[in-house]
Amino acid sequence: MLFLIPEYVFNKIERENVRKMRRTVRNKIVKIIRNIRNRKIISNSETDQRQYVSTYSLFFNILRKDKFALVGICIIIFFLSVGILGEKIAPFSPQQINRDEQGKILTLSPPTLKHPFGTTNMGRDVLSMTIVGTRVALVVGIIAAFSVTIIGTTFGLLSGYYGGWIDLIIMRVVDILYGIPLMPSVLVLIALLGANIWNFIIVVTLIAWRGTARIIRSQVLSLRERPFVKAAKVTGASDKRILFIHILPNVIPLVFLQMTLTIAWVIITEASISFIGFGDPQAISWGQVLHMAFLTGSARVAWWWIIPPGFAIMSLCLGIYFFSRTFEAVVNPRLREL
Repeated sequence: MLFLIPEYVFNKIERENVRKMRRTVRNKIVKIIRNIRNRKIISNSETDQRQYVSTYSLFFNILRKDKFALVGICIIIFFLSVGILGEKIAPFSPQQINRDEQGKILTLSPPTLKHPFGTTNMGRDVLSMTIVGTRVALVVGIIAAFSVTIIGTTFGLLSGYYGGWIDLIIMRVVDILYGIPLMPSVLVLIALLGANIWNFIIVVTLIAWRGTARIIRSQVLSLRERPFVKAAKVTGASDKRILFIHILPNVIPLVFLQMTLTIAWVIITEASISFIGFGDPQAISWGQVLHMAFLTGSARVAWWWIIPPGFAIMSLCLGIYFFSRTFEAVVNPRLREL
């Protein structure tokens, strides 16, 4: 009976079978590609997770072995405790005028059991002023350094990853900021805006992010050519995912290193600005204490007035630099062998 079926019917059946075969093969190929992409994305996320764990474990291993870093942490914890407690542990109010048993003002009194760091020309307790000044140093240093790090890291990531006109604009702005002298510009802007700690933080943030941006950019320029970044692009990862999931974790140790160094730099800068008389007159800071000692001419005779705040500035910055050694060892593998 087959010979009775026309030939065009056989051709139509054959074409339909070919279409079905092509459709089946196409669906299988699409399914295989999807599985491969999913496996790559999963492997990339697992790699990132392992990378986070390895970086953190490496940090704590170096921290545990580095005695200087441990000393730095102890110093930082001590000053943080003093800054948080502040007036609660200060023996006297920093504005209080202390008197002796006869009612006379204790003018430039040397250290005693009641006043371990002595008193100022107005009879104020130097120990209490130094304790209260710790909070100002920490607040200014941490907030300004955090702002500088966020802005500098963001611009560094964008500049290094995208390149082109974005990199050109950001780097030219950085070059212009490098041409502006820091201390004179800070003095001028504070004189225009007003002398208080928040204006100081704003001015420092607007100028100091240049260094962080340039350092992060140089690292991103190298990372964007790495195989794992190219693999992420092949799998269809977005630029946002590549920047914040693949590239940012690799620069986090460098970011924290810059942040710790910036904290110490901001503390010294704020003390310098306050020392020359452009600090916040309403806030008691270490630089303000030194400024009053030199302004009244008491620095030559009252050594107990200038040593405590100066030693506090040196100790806190030294502790921060000791702690930054851990991040530096994570960033630079050669330092781990020393």
